[in-house]
Amino acid sequence: MRAPIRRAAAAVAVLALLLAGCSGDADDGRDADGTIRLRFQSLAWQKESVEANKQLVKEWNAAHPDVQVDYVQGSWDSVHDQLLTSFEGGEAPDVIHDASDDLADFAYGGYLADLRPLLPERLKADIPEQSWRTTTFGEGVHGVPFLQEPRVLIANTRLLKASGARVPTPEYPWSWEEFREVTDELTGQGRYGVAWPLKEPVSVTLNLGLSGGGQLFHRDEDGKAVLRFEDGDGVVTGTIRDQVNTDGSAPRSALGMGGSDALPGFFGGKYAMLPLGFSYRQQIIQQAPEGFDWTVLPMPAGAGGGVQGVSPQTLSVAEESPHKEEAVAFIDFLLRPSNMVRLARGDWMLPTGTEALADSSLRTAEHGWAVGTALARGLRPAPAPSVRGYPEWKDKVATPALQEYYSGAIDTAELRKRLVEDGNRVLARYQR
Repeated sequence: MRAPIRRAAAAVAVLALLLAGCSGDADDGRDADGTIRLRFQSLAWQKESVEANKQLVKEWNAAHPDVQVDYVQGSWDSVHDQLLTSFEGGEAPDVIHDASDDLADFAYGGYLADLRPLLPERLKADIPEQSWRTTTFGEGVHGVPFLQEPRVLIANTRLLKASGARVPTPEYPWSWEEFREVTDELTGQGRYGVAWPLKEPVSVTLNLGLSGGGQLFHRDEDGKAVLRFEDGDGVVTGTIRDQVNTDGSAPRSALGMGGSDALPGFFGGKYAMLPLGFSYRQQIIQQAPEGFDWTVLPMPAGAGGGVQGVSPQTLSVAEESPHKEEAVAFIDFLLRPSNMVRLARGDWMLPTGTEALADSSLRTAEHGWAVGTALARGLRPAPAPSVRGYPEWKDKVATPALQEYYSGAIDTAELRKRLVEDGNRVLARYQR
């Protein structure tokens, strides 16, 4: 009996070694022939953007036989929960496409690599410091910001000309007071001067609030985040509320819409203007009826100047990736100036890189590209995403409070109380 037992024991030992070897290969991210294999999860969804990303992966693979990249399709709708599950399960992609306002919990949780020792000097120098601040959490840099999207006014050209209003430019935008007057003038029989699609009101409010001199999120002497609703914070919020509830120049029904939901009304002449993200231009081109004439205008500016907050799209590396240097080399390839232009045009957005932003194809008058690139100098980090507790404040406090305020259900005093008093209680739990 001993010989079969010994043979069985030997077989078990060999099997264990084989399994250990397989496990080691998988953990090392290499194929059997030693080829390093990286997984790149992209959130590109528009046809042109998906094609640009896949083509760049193909070009990288052709030039780097020893480091191959597998394209993995992700979705903006589920990316946070999907990434959290993959991090906790040890299955995270090596290269992660996301947005800066989604990174804080992952960065502070230790799931994302600190890229400071890995980034090439070219890439660090090409992207402005204000963009790097959007992916800096604590002492570390946990993502490379590469695409950004200002909010612009999309206007019905015929209606705007007929109103006789001054046409704003990036150099001379409307003030918020002038904007309110223009939307009042544009309002007529069966038509509103503007519609505010505010299904997600918080980021719009915070990012545009910078132009009115608002900030809302501040730091105390100990460096902790605190909320204060000051005079500047009431400029944009008050304008929107007055347009809906006092002037009647903006419909209450649009407040619950997303940007795409408002386009049919815009094409039908129900709304003269829409404040939308810059990338919506592609949908307008695809969906506008033949002969519909539209133009891209800068958002109004207040005491804060022609600035607004943005949360750029980002590329990060998983802390658990065994090949961080190769992953950063791939990111550097994706974000060469010519490639960054391809990605920006595919997504109808602006690149963060200064060399890419100077590309002549992004500075044409056609489809408002020149307006967008002119606005790039005024883009600043969104006020709050680096603050721990921001997601809970946004979902449980700010979203319902702003929805009620814009619809006229509560006044400014109640809005201030809820955003600040209730909000500071939320933040305090994360900063003990």
